[in-house]
Parts: sequence; C-alpha cells; structure tokens
Amino acid sequence: MSAPPRVSATLPASAAHQEQPGPPTPLTVQLLSDSYIFHWELQTFREDLFFTIAVAICLVTGIAAGHPAAGMIAASGAMTTGFGAKHAIEGSPLPTMIFVSLGMSLCTFIGMVAGHTNFTLLVIASLFGFGYGMLSARPSYSWVGQQCVVTLLVASAFPFSAREAVVRAALICAGGLVQLLCSAIVLRAFSQLGRHLNELARYLRDEDLQLRRTYLTAVLSVRHRRWRGSAVPYAFRLAVVLAISTEVYRRMNFASGYWIPMTALLVLRPGIADTANRAVARTAGTFAGAVLASIFLVYVHPGSLVMAALVVLFTWLSYSTLNVNYALFSISLTSYIVFLLSFADIPGAQTAHRRAVCTLIGGLLALGVRLVVIQHRLLEDRRDLVTRDPTIPAT
Repeated sequence: MSAPPRVSATLPASAAHQEQPGPPTPLTVQLLSDSYIFHWELQTFREDLFFTIAVAICLVTGIAAGHPAAGMIAASGAMTTGFGAKHAIEGSPLPTMIFVSLGMSLCTFIGMVAGHTNFTLLVIASLFGFGYGMLSARPSYSWVGQQCVVTLLVASAFPFSAREAVVRAALICAGGLVQLLCSAIVLRAFSQLGRHLNELARYLRDEDLQLRRTYLTAVLSVRHRRWRGSAVPYAFRLAVVLAISTEVYRRMNFASGYWIPMTALLVLRPGIADTANRAVARTAGTFAGAVLASIFLVYVHPGSLVMAALVVLFTWLSYSTLNVNYALFSISLTSYIVFLLSFADIPGAQTAHRRAVCTLIGGLLALGVRLVVIQHRLLEDRRDLVTRDPTIPAT
C-alpha cells in the first residue's frame, strides 16, 4: 500500500511567501503574481489523487441509482470537504472536514429556504460575510467560514421548500461523510476520526467561547476606534461588498448570478494589491476555464461515465494546483463546475458564459469597494495632517 498522503500546507503560496523578507517588488508584479508566477514546488498531484475517490463514488452511485443530479450534489459536498485536508485544526485535517461538511449542510438549507428572490438573503449574506471576516486571524476556521458563505450563496440559486432543502442538505452531508471516511482510510486515521467525533461537543464549546472573545474584542475596537490589528475593518468591508453584490445578483434574476457575490467574497483581501491580484487571476482563470470547457462540450458529446471522469479529473487538478497558481486553479475549478453541471443535464456551456461575466462583475465590485476604502483613508490622513499643521493645504 502506498504511503498516506501528507497534509498540504494550510496557507496558499502567496501567503506563505509573505513571511520571507526581501527587496520590494514592482507594483505590476504584485498585481499579476497570482496570474503568471507558478510555484510548482507546492504541487500535490500524488497526494491529492486519493481525495478524488469520494467524488467518483458519489457520481457513479448517482448514475447506478438513476439519479445523476443527486450524485452531482453529493459529489460537490465531497469535493469541498476534500479541500479541508489542506487545513489542520489541532494538528489534524479531520476536524476541519467535519466542520465544513456540517456547516455546508446547514447553509444549504438556509440558502435554499431564503432564495435569491427574497430580500432576506441580502441580510443573511452580509451577516455571514461579517462573521467570516472576523475569523480571518484563524486560517482553518476562516476557511470553513468562507465555504459556508459560498454554499449559502450557491444554494440561494435553487429556492425550494423546506422539505426539498432538507433533502439537498442531506446529500451535501452524505458526500462530505463519504469524503471523511475515505480520507480517514487513506490517512490511516480511523482512531483519530473516532476521537474527533467524540470531542465534537468540546470543539463547539471552545469555538463558542472563542467567538464571544472575538466579538468582545470587536466591540472594544469600535468603541475606542483602535483598528490596528483588528479584524473589524476587513469584516465590515466583506459585509458591505456582499450586500452590494448580492443585491446586484437579485436584480439580475438568473440562477448563475450567485457567482457575483461569490467572486466578490473570494477576491476581496485585506490589502489593495492582494485584492487586485486575486481579482485578475480569478477573472482570467474563470474566462479561460469557461471557454475551454464550453468548446469541448460543443464539439464532443461525452456520455455519463466520461463526464464523471472529467469531473474527477478536474477535481484532482483543482486540489493539486491550489497552491501553485491561483489563475491555474481557477481554470481547473471552473472546468470542474461546467462538467459537473453538464453531468446532471444542466446546460454547462450556456451557464459557463454567464459565470464568466458574473466573475468579472464580482471582481470589479470587490476592487471598487477596496478603492473607496483607500480613498476614505487618504482623506482622513489628510485631515489629520491639516489639524496638526494648518499650513498644509486642505485639498
């Protein structure tokens, strides 16, 4: 039997390299580094192949049962849960995978019940975005929060009754459970899995206590206007950009529009260069993935098993290239989504174009909000200088 895969680095390549001091880089390089700089030393092709097994099981089971759409939903839960293997809590990826599986199931139910035609979604998305921003100092928990918000937005595109929402949430959870069991076998961590499940209540109590401390710190930061080292400004920006982008999504009134707030959420970073960098890379990667996958579907008409194989292939590439290059990762992820939708007879080529456009809109919204914040800060700094030295012009 092959050696169990190592757990990939928790931080993406761009974050890992920030800790190493060096000479300043040109602004152009900063803005485009996620698009053309490749860190092949961080690829995980061999290790991540194991995590595609659960996705394949879900898809094949759906085909065999005559319900490919159900297999598609379960596979999406398994795929996202597999990314949890790259984020450790207390030295193990299993708690992260448990949390994200349960969190996605809950958010699937909430998103489907709220629906994108309901104003309630705007409020919920903003609150969830603020909560995700407050977790930014805790990478693994922050990643779980991010996936929960993404799942909420995706589920809102399919507004159904509470009963149907329960079924879809159960399928997401089932896919996550299959991934969890497969990962425990591959990582030879069944004993750890049992221990983590038994201590789930303790994790929840500890997290509740940590959340109380986080929000108490936030209240004190707002009261005393001390923003240095505080997650409040970033959390507030996330809430604002999600409110704006979700309202745009609602006004556009088509299902693929959820990619607008989802993209805004994923590309908005604490720094302006990071935000622009991520926006460029994700937009370019999404356009490329949408075009390539769509051309393939137009000229080739693969059967269900071939489509399932393509879904598994791009799942593997998404896992393996996450820390190599964000644009390359976005190509793989977009291709995975297009083929997954086509697997369940949803017109993937048609939605690919809409998703590419929505990605561009979402990226521009995130970048626009970040620029407004920077302009506001520059004006405040100017006022402070004028207050200290009246000889300086006010404009």
